[in-house]
Amino acid sequence: MRPISFNSAARLVASSALLFVALVVAGCGGNFSSTLAANSVTLESRSLVAGASAQPAITDEATGAVLVDTNGALQWSAAFPDGTPAQVEWSVTGGDPHAGPGSITSTGLYTPPSYTTADPAEIPVIVHARLPHFHSDAATARILLIPGFLRPLAPENLSLTANGSATLTGSIAQVGGDSAIRFSLATSIAAASTAPASATADLGTLSNQQCTRGAFDSPNPAYTVCSVTYTAPAVVPAPTAVYILGSVETTAQNPVSNQAANPVPRSAVSLPTARSWTLLLLNNSGINSNPIAHQQRLALPVPLGSSSGSNHDYDTQRGQLTDCCGGTLGALLQDSSGNQYALSNNHVLARSDQSQPGETVIQPALIDNGCTPVGSGPGATQVATLAAYPPLDSPNTNVDAALARVTPGAVDPHGAILELGAKLPDGSLDAAAPGVSSTAGQGESAALGMLVAKSGRTTGLTCAPVSAVSLDVLVDYYQDCAETKHALRKKFTNQIAISGTSFSDAGDSGALVVDTSNAEPVGLFFAGGTDSHGIEHAIANPVSDVLANLEAQLAQSGGNPSPSAARLAFVGAADHPVACLRYPATTPSASPLPTLTPAQQLQADRALALAQQWANSPSNAGNSAIRVSITNSLDHPGSPAIFIDSAYPPVNLPREFAGLPTQIASLVPGYSQTPPARTDPAASATTPQPAAAALARAIQVKQRRAAELFQSNPAIFGVGVGLSHDNPADPAILLLVDQSQPLGALPTFLDRERVRILPMDRLHVTRAHAHARPSTTNSACHIPPQSTRPNSKFAHELSFWTSTLRLPR
Repeated sequence: MRPISFNSAARLVASSALLFVALVVAGCGGNFSSTLAANSVTLESRSLVAGASAQPAITDEATGAVLVDTNGALQWSAAFPDGTPAQVEWSVTGGDPHAGPGSITSTGLYTPPSYTTADPAEIPVIVHARLPHFHSDAATARILLIPGFLRPLAPENLSLTANGSATLTGSIAQVGGDSAIRFSLATSIAAASTAPASATADLGTLSNQQCTRGAFDSPNPAYTVCSVTYTAPAVVPAPTAVYILGSVETTAQNPVSNQAANPVPRSAVSLPTARSWTLLLLNNSGINSNPIAHQQRLALPVPLGSSSGSNHDYDTQRGQLTDCCGGTLGALLQDSSGNQYALSNNHVLARSDQSQPGETVIQPALIDNGCTPVGSGPGATQVATLAAYPPLDSPNTNVDAALARVTPGAVDPHGAILELGAKLPDGSLDAAAPGVSSTAGQGESAALGMLVAKSGRTTGLTCAPVSAVSLDVLVDYYQDCAETKHALRKKFTNQIAISGTSFSDAGDSGALVVDTSNAEPVGLFFAGGTDSHGIEHAIANPVSDVLANLEAQLAQSGGNPSPSAARLAFVGAADHPVACLRYPATTPSASPLPTLTPAQQLQADRALALAQQWANSPSNAGNSAIRVSITNSLDHPGSPAIFIDSAYPPVNLPREFAGLPTQIASLVPGYSQTPPARTDPAASATTPQPAAAALARAIQVKQRRAAELFQSNPAIFGVGVGLSHDNPADPAILLLVDQSQPLGALPTFLDRERVRILPMDRLHVTRAHAHARPSTTNSACHIPPQSTRPNSKFAHELSFWTSTLRLPR
């Protein structure tokens, strides 16, 4: 998942520049000199993105200055001409007249200001490198500041049918100036920057952009907000993915142009890091779905699936509100006495154990209300009060859930969830309650491959298959909205994983996961991460655990002293199907098998010989088309597997030869007479499912070996059961591994069961985070008293969003 991607406080992109300092020694005292001439100073810049290798940074051709956006950072180092590192004193000057030049540490780490008030050419930052004991600079370099995105384009995803239209907006970290967002269309992110207009003509059309700017010294300073209207083509013959890319475009100017006889004209510059995009699903089902409706302030009684959170879910600094958070109002529960409760996550409604019962729950969340708490200004409504939550810091709890007692008349009493219902005449989806008739409101268990849907604040209604069951995971929690203070890593057992493009994102926390065939509750979404191919993996608590943990907490809280009175059930209606908005799966390109070590080659040769013997055995006499070869394992990328190309599935196919797993071509999606491209079998509607007995055996092995696996390798943060990608007819022990850490040796089989490795980002909870409204004064709005749980070990966390920031003086 991309956890609302752009954040002016978190430095998501780092670059390194190498500055060579000229050193000339004359006489006993020595003489140091420096110049910016090309033959004596070299700048080398590299961009470092979390989980990715270093990439060259971008410089402005006209000025030679390094470009960095307000979401970035630069790591500078100095060296003498012979390459010897130079110990220098770093400083920065110039920069924005209001935000300043940023800061640089003693080690050369430069952090830009969080916003700008002018275009880059007008506010260059000068980096000074000074040798100790000398008053003049040894060298200087120039930085041009590009305003970055304050939030992703909104909405982040949407679905339109033929001739449908939607308005997209984006906000950038500039108050004043001429910077803008340039919008374009493409079939992929990679193609967005290179595709000519003629190549995107059949993808729809974009209107002229409209940008609103506010001067810093005006009564109401505001960040630049740009919008564009997209219109779908008149004919959509088949579901198609379209990316609407937004790139920050600003201007740069040669620094000597003002003195030159012939000034150099201002030129447009942009940075690949300063961009965001919306994934659009063009569909031929007549459905128009826009998640923006989930983020708005809704009329009472509000439906579920909408933006919500604690009225106190914010950070403060020096008496001012700086950040705020929020998530999704997931579902409606009712106890045996008829009391109704709104269901969401602990980290959404209870601020990760910080809150006390009675704290106000609002709609929309602070993130969608300019970080303005109820009591400090308009824009949100109190809809419930916190009632109970199983504490996350307890080893006896296994859910991230909380209940809030509904304010009379404030929440739909029938439990209607946005977009869970039938298609309306205009193509939009009606709100509807989840199905409860099959289970009397208790929900059902997830099954591997089950198609499920969720309706959340950020991505709206989406669906994807269950990709893992019996999943034990370690999930990180933080003390603040900005996720700068790590507080807790909690283990959850026997969870559900759902994998799919744009299935979920930050702000969807608390959304109810339902079976698309009958709308019966299945899970409560609370955490997620993104794998090395950009596919999001959502984690949900099983609803049976959610109800059991909440019932126990209600009974202990004193609100329902009788266990029978604490019996909870989902409020809903008769079972019904749910429209499935399934965004096209990401299909990474094929990865060739790397060069094998001598030991691997010896094992591969032996395995290939055994496979050839098997292919020629009497048991395969009726299948003369079997061919075997060595390929790259899909379960263990970078390791060899035996590729079996057969006209139809062989009988009694071995899982391994000489310890190498077998990979069957006829069961690998996308296979066409060549070793398969790397893809996700869960994305195929025809993916075979393992037999019940085989799945049960794999779950038994997982339960028996999970603790050992967690202890054996610190990179492992999840152990469950999913489908093998080498042979999707087989189950596999699924290992979630931290792609930023060395993986070391990982097993290919466990107790004869296949093992699949999934490199990805570590899991974290997925509510959304925003910054406070801009202000050029030192006065802070009134902040309601913030209650805290006695001896609370940690606070709350989330990810990012909003169109405005508080401007520091």
